[in-house]
Order: sequence, then C-alpha cells, then structure tokens
Amino acid sequence: MNDLSNLSWSEARDLLRTWRDDNDRRSEEVLQLWKSVLEYNLNKLGGEKFSVLEQVCLAALDCYQIPTVDYCIKQLSNEFPSSLRVKKYYAMRLEAQECYDDALTVLDSLIKKDETNNAPRKRKISILRAQGKNVEAIKELTEYLKIFMSDIEGWQELSDLYIAEQDYNKAAFCVEELILHNPHNHLLHQRYADIRYTQGGYDNVELARGYYCQALKLNQNNLRALYGVYLTSSSIAASPKCTAQKKKEMLKLVDWALLEIKKRYSVVKDTFTDNNIEERLSVLQIS
Repeated sequence: MNDLSNLSWSEARDLLRTWRDDNDRRSEEVLQLWKSVLEYNLNKLGGEKFSVLEQVCLAALDCYQIPTVDYCIKQLSNEFPSSLRVKKYYAMRLEAQECYDDALTVLDSLIKKDETNNAPRKRKISILRAQGKNVEAIKELTEYLKIFMSDIEGWQELSDLYIAEQDYNKAAFCVEELILHNPHNHLLHQRYADIRYTQGGYDNVELARGYYCQALKLNQNNLRALYGVYLTSSSIAASPKCTAQKKKEMLKLVDWALLEIKKRYSVVKDTFTDNNIEERLSVLQIS
C-alpha cells in the first residue's frame, strides 16, 4: 500500500472521489487517507463530506474498525436522523460484530418501511446464509426475486443455495433464468451443463453435452467445457439406451475432444504424455 499521508486534503478528497466514481473499494487506502488527512479536515469538504463518510464507513466495516464505523454513523445520523440508508449501516455494523438477531431486527424494520428497497433485503439474505440457514435464505431470496426479477446476482445466489441443498432441478431453473438474461455468456452454459451432468441419467447427460458444446462454441478456450464434452459423450456412448448410430457419433466426438485436449497440453508435453492424459481423463469427473 502506497504512503498517502503526504497528500493535501483536496488531493485526498479528489482521490476518494475517483475511487467512488470507479466503484473501487480500496478499503485500506481509504482508511489511511481518512486517519492521516481527512479526519481533521472533514468540514472543509462541504456537502461532499457525507459521501466521504459513507465511503469511510464501508471501508471501516471491511477492516473491522468499529470505532471509525461508529463515528461515521453518528455523523450521518446527526445530519439525516430518519434516513433508512444510515440505519442500514447500523445493521451492517451489528452484522460485522456477529449480532445477527439484532441486525435482522433492524433490517426487518427497514423492509417494513420500504418494501421496494432491495438493499436491506440483500443484507438479510447474506446474514441468513452466514448463519448457515440456507432454507430460510432460499425463502427470502425467492420472495426477493418475485419483486426484483432482473437481479442477476440474486439468481446466481439462489442457484448456489439450491446446489448447497442438492436441489439440482431448482438450481438448473435459476441458471436458465441467467442464460435468458445473458445468452452469450459461455460460463452460464457450462454451469448449466455441470448441474445436469451432476444429476445424472441419460436425458440429463444428453442435455449437458449440448450445453457443453454451446459453451465451447461461445469460447473455444473453455477447457472445462471441452472436458465436459469428452465425459458426457463417453457416458452416452456407454449407455444401453444409445443407438448404434448415436454411439458412432458420440465416439467420434470423444476422439475429437481427446485430440483437442492433447493439443491444449502440447505445450507441457514432457509432463502430460498421450497415455497419462487418457488415464487422467478416464477418472475425471465434473464437480
């Protein structure tokens, strides 16, 4: 971390403004600027001091500097005594100290006052997950997504929670929603394929193969998708449900995928020989 203590108060203010505009957290640097330059020059900032106080409050939460958090919340509360936003910072302070029940009480009051405010709802879900209450977190997140249906991060979080609970059908549904929002993201197609492959069964593996192929089509450098093509094609070819014609096609795809994998490892051919690549792939599983 660079020494920022020699900056003037105006240079420190401009630097913090740049970080805010760039959405650059830089918590340790923010606290260094605060303690060495801005804490005693706060009134020189004019109306911008409240934005700086919020920025410092978040940085102090990241670094668990509770006295600094308390100072910022007090200053903000004095200026905005009825602000729901300031009360959210207080809930985050309680959360940082693992006073989860108290934090949830504050967040519930914020949600009751403004049901369209997504920030306290997200904090509540985070707390429930931190407590290991996945079922309650799923319930809250499901209700949240009924209101904020376009929240991509929310669908991603819900998918993770369902996977943690081994509810793969619902996890797959969440990823389907993500693909609808961003159909050209190869990682989403790969994730969906991973889930279907994990579920197992001929139909799911067949579906997984298609999505691995799509992920590979969108990004030819996606080696995990290439492994997925190899594994799913091998599994389909070995299934008694597979017809002779289908088996022939799958074996061609297996050979192609294996050849492509060998090409990717050709730069380290002294470590990965043809024989041990095939041996490694024979025991490889997507997880």
